[in-house]
Amino acid sequence: MASSSKFAALSSFVFLSLLLKGANAQTYQRLGACPTLGCIFPPDQTDFLAGQLFDIRLEVHAPVNGSEASNGGVPDEKFTLCIQKNRGSCVDAAKFFEVQDPALEKWNFTYYEDLFAEDANQLTHVNVAAKAYRALSLTEPGKYQAKLSYNGQARTVANWVVREPGKRKAKNVLFFIGDGMTQPMITAARLIAHKSINGKYQTLMQLDQMEALGLQMTHSIDSFITDSANSATALYTGKKSTVNALNVYVDSSKDAFDDPKVESIAELFRRKTGGPIGMVSTAYIADATPAALCSHTRDRDQRASVVFEYLHNASALTPQYDWPTSCKGPDVIFGGGAEQFIPGSGSYNGSDFYKAFQQEGYQVVYSNTELKAVGNSKKTLGIFSIDNLAKWLDRNVMPENLKNQKNSPLGDGTDALDQPGLKDMTLKAIDILQARSRGKGWFMMSEAASIDKMMHALDYDRALGELLELDDTVRASIAHLEKIGELDDTLIVVTADHGHGFDVFGGADTKYLAAQTTDRKKREAVGVYKKSGLSGYTVSPDVSPTNQTILFGAQGPNFPVQWNPRYAYAAGFGANPDRRENYKVNTAGPRRPATQGSDGGFEANPAQNTDGFAVSGTLPIDQGQGVHSLQDVPVYAKGPGSEAFRGVYNSVDIFFKIADTLGLGDTRKSH
Repeated sequence: MASSSKFAALSSFVFLSLLLKGANAQTYQRLGACPTLGCIFPPDQTDFLAGQLFDIRLEVHAPVNGSEASNGGVPDEKFTLCIQKNRGSCVDAAKFFEVQDPALEKWNFTYYEDLFAEDANQLTHVNVAAKAYRALSLTEPGKYQAKLSYNGQARTVANWVVREPGKRKAKNVLFFIGDGMTQPMITAARLIAHKSINGKYQTLMQLDQMEALGLQMTHSIDSFITDSANSATALYTGKKSTVNALNVYVDSSKDAFDDPKVESIAELFRRKTGGPIGMVSTAYIADATPAALCSHTRDRDQRASVVFEYLHNASALTPQYDWPTSCKGPDVIFGGGAEQFIPGSGSYNGSDFYKAFQQEGYQVVYSNTELKAVGNSKKTLGIFSIDNLAKWLDRNVMPENLKNQKNSPLGDGTDALDQPGLKDMTLKAIDILQARSRGKGWFMMSEAASIDKMMHALDYDRALGELLELDDTVRASIAHLEKIGELDDTLIVVTADHGHGFDVFGGADTKYLAAQTTDRKKREAVGVYKKSGLSGYTVSPDVSPTNQTILFGAQGPNFPVQWNPRYAYAAGFGANPDRRENYKVNTAGPRRPATQGSDGGFEANPAQNTDGFAVSGTLPIDQGQGVHSLQDVPVYAKGPGSEAFRGVYNSVDIFFKIADTLGLGDTRKSH
């Protein structure tokens, strides 16, 4: 979930959309990754794939007031940039890249230096001189320094590394992202879906059986808690960025689309191999994780523009800024988010984007039935609901919750009752990409988006259902790839983009809890250590009239036999709003843990978990859901190149490991 931005309305100044509530905590920054008054993007400590395209943005700041006030608020307009490779001479950037020196740009912005300044409404005003070099690349491996000189003797230095490229090992890549998924969630999913006897699991999750296991660190470039936009940017480009940013470094300009861009793995694959690419998500398809495959903006909420860029490219949004690479027209786009396609306020310029995609040769489907029936030879757009797709638990166990939603992808006010799941979409996408690959291989990202969305809502049961659906999809994909003869040529990677502070700490007797009349007495229903008991989710229930256990449609294998046992797991969250807990599944639909109270802040939702006990929140009262955590997240891999994913590494390394396995690096002379 994106953090909200704080904007100050000043007629003569543009407030920088970087002061991210909850993202930067109490450290307000003038401009992320720019600690001095001279800014270079890409900044210090950036690694590049040989031949990967990127922009350079230079900014010189002159604060008019505040603790950094300098030069009377007049920025140096004669700043210079030179590039030094290894120990060679520092060459003027325009000459080094064999391009014309870009035109000077000027603007201004404001920001708060800290919370005290915000409380007093004391804005710092900054004047800016800037330049941007567009669509460059470095193809010779080695160490580089970009040196910005300004204000006389002042200098900002960015150390860059172009990594040695690898040789192609895999023809295809199937990249799964369990959004927000952590190891404690996987452990909990195993608990409720796989039976154990005397402490030994009788069956395992597919993730438990992959060839390689690693951990990746998820820090943002300018905050240590990340969101799904900049974390996906790290995974897809090998570059750290700012919360809410998609494949760009956030600059201080007003335009959300002119920030310096970086080429994504999908763009590289399309440009270097000509092979087909696909995106699958259980979220709305313009959400951050799928959007980062092909879009470039510092504001992930520009959903209509994201879909426009899917169909066209970044240059079509900003023709004054050349960006010669793109995913233009991904071969497969499956997910929700019909509001960006139905003509109206949610679509780009109010246009009919179903029609726009059809005019570009796409076949369009709106239901699981249509998805299964459609041919594999053409590009395919499948949009199956307004907003996010229904959760696995509601689709498979409580389908009544799909009614009265008025979320048909046609926008006709009916319900989207025939929605596919992640497995349905992924297997069909594999077939389409395989049919369209013509031996070139293919690249696909498949996202279990609502692990994250349900963890935000503290709806642990639905989150774990989504995780088990992901595991089931990985298992089915492996079997399908083996059936069609592509398993040995396909690298499969499963990871998350960030974590949540979730874990199981005991068991709960939900019947006893509901029967008590005070919060302190209700808490006695929670059993820890010896009293935590065994999993009731994998035991066939006694459905006799005297048994209080509620059976919600027996599932399995690889899913719980029952979702609402009397003896449930007790779980908690590291960062949460006020709420009430009863450890039962929410039968009426996804949980809403907090609602706004009389003071405008969030408090425990009085309509949910009324038989539970109160739990005080740990977040500011303006947060109504749980937030992301700092946890390292797991990485699983199978297939050619999978050995590279063992160990502990930074999130950006996943891009390089995948790119090397696909042989996307370039060793030609720099240009």
